[in-house]
Amino acid sequence: MKVLLVIDLQNGVCHEDGTIYNFDNLITGVNARIKEYRDKKLPIIFVQHNDPGLVAGTKEWELVPELDFQEGDPVVQKTHPDSFYKTNLQELLTDLDATEIEICGAQTEYCIDATTKAAFDRHYQLSMQEGLSSTYDNDFMTAKETIDFFQGIWDHQYLTLEKQ
Repeated sequence: MKVLLVIDLQNGVCHEDGTIYNFDNLITGVNARIKEYRDKKLPIIFVQHNDPGLVAGTKEWELVPELDFQEGDPVVQKTHPDSFYKTNLQELLTDLDATEIEICGAQTEYCIDATTKAAFDRHYQLSMQEGLSSTYDNDFMTAKETIDFFQGIWDHQYLTLEKQ
């Protein structure tokens, strides 16, 4: 079974200090993936980060309103960049008989990278649509450079990067 994992597309992540790089295209692309999974009756799991800046129940913690999240969609709550660490994600994936995971969301160099490597270590077959993770500029690279850098590391080592 293939599962779509949508990570940390929350107000406080996507609009932390301005708007995350390529937000409109990111949301459009993620929503297209969600629609395809819903049409095929494949599972979608959303992940929300919790920390002092993303407190459960606050506007910052909520998923961005542009995201096609529906009542009843499973949500994993995490406190670490690795979506598996001290969460029920592994249990959900086991219950779904998941063998493949498609990953998307934010932030590329933090939660997406940590979750990608943790899922790989658990022997899942992984994929990602090119450009469906995002981040912010940092002191060393632009957001686009960071995304390209990590996608280059992941492609054919940890996951299959599918060109759009």
